[in-house]
Order: sequence, then structure tokens, then C-alpha cells
Amino acid sequence: MSVVRSATHADRRVIAFDGKALRGARDSTGNLPFLLAGLCQVTGTILAQVGIAAKAREVPGLRKLLATLDIAGAVITADAAHCCRETAETITTAGGNYILTVKNNQPRLPARLKTLPWKHVPVPDISVGSGHGRRERRMLKATAIDAGIGFPGAERVLRMSRTRTDRKAGKRGTEIVYAITTLTASDASATMIATWLRGHWGIENRAHWVRDVTFDEDRCRARTGHAPQVFATLRNTAISLVRLVGRSNIAAALRHYAHEFSRPFELLMAC
Repeated sequence: MSVVRSATHADRRVIAFDGKALRGARDSTGNLPFLLAGLCQVTGTILAQVGIAAKAREVPGLRKLLATLDIAGAVITADAAHCCRETAETITTAGGNYILTVKNNQPRLPARLKTLPWKHVPVPDISVGSGHGRRERRMLKATAIDAGIGFPGAERVLRMSRTRTDRKAGKRGTEIVYAITTLTASDASATMIATWLRGHWGIENRAHWVRDVTFDEDRCRARTGHAPQVFATLRNTAISLVRLVGRSNIAAALRHYAHEFSRPFELLMAC
């Protein structure tokens, strides 16, 4: 497990959690090991990591990982698998806040959220982006939960509508996703929450992708025992250190620090 310093965004720490398989490795039972990590959305540093026996154990694994961190005042983002009462209670009891996507692992909750009077809720945040031949228009609505929904600490419901247009094929599709949060309107604006929701997936391209592509993690020869997790922790540490000194291109940074033996020591001193 690795721990490095975090940073704040609008006076809050925002931490995204997600799991990653070590595809070139096998644990003592011959199964594919998974690592669950938390990424600071502001700095792109990996704050902590824990090994889990299988992807199915990711949900209790998050509660185990949260217990190692001081999350008081922090905002925790996680995908729909972690939208359960036990995890919500763990976060709120520790003084943290959450933004959790809601899907069918909570059978009754999505249906209940869909019936809220969304037509009468204003649209405080609209953003448009493009890339990979697609144009995406994102619209977020947020409404307070006056009667409650029986979910620990939930204060607001979020409705995110994403319309994607494939410019080449001329096809358009719309996806609607719901989320719940402990953050009230006075805690965070809808625009800020929309930024954190989009920032959650930064853990994929700022941590998982870097380890897969820049470090070629899946072809690492250390494949058994604790070695894969140890090497993954070292990669996380390297990524975090170079980001803490303001470098965003990890591959270029690695070449820079490998050029002279003294540079890694200078990096450690700078952090």
C-alpha cells in the first residue's frame, strides 16, 4: 500500500476510487489479482492502494481502503458497484462526503429516482466536448431530497444526460445516469459536482492507462506472490512524485530522471 500527499479543489479533497486487474500476474490460488486505488482528482497522485482477491471483492475492498485514509471533509467518487448503504455509512461516519452513481445493483432506487419531477428542475450546468470523432453534450440537474430516500447521508439527487453524436456515422444516442450525494447546494454547486463526476474517470487515463502503456505493466515478469502489487505500488509512487513537481507527461519525465543517476534523488528531495 502506498500513500502520498493530496491537494484540495475549492477547499476540498476529491478522491476517485477504481479497481484494475494485473493481467500478467496470478495470485497464490492461480486467480487474476486486482488492485483498488484512490486518485486525487487535482494532482493526479495515487493516494492509496490495496490488493483484493477478486473483482467481486472490490466493494468491501473499498471500505477496507477507506479505513486507512483520513477522509474527513473529502469527497469520494466511485462507480455504481459501490453504491451501497454499508459504503455510504463508512464514508459519512468518517466525516467524508460521497458522489455515487446509481444503477441496478440497488433494484428499487433507480426507479424511484426516475419518478422525481425532473421536468420542473432547472438545468444549472451544460457542457459540450468533442474528441475521437464524437461530440458530447452533457447536462446535469440536481434536486434536494425533501422526503429522503433511505440512503445514509443522501442530500441531493443528480440526473446526468449525455448526448453523443458520431460525426462520421451521423448517429446520435442519449444516456441518462443518476447519482446521489451528501453534498448540499451550499456545500458545492452543480457545476462543481459535474466537474468531479467527469473527473472521476481520470483514474483510468491518469493512473491505469499510464501503468499499462508507459510502464507496460501487464508484461512485467514479476507475476506471482506479492511482487506484482509491490511493483504496482512503485509505479504509483513514481507517477505521483513526478506529478507533485508539476510534470504531466510521465513518459518524458521518466526519460529525464533516468538520464542522470542524481536526478531521482533530487526529485525525492523536492517532494
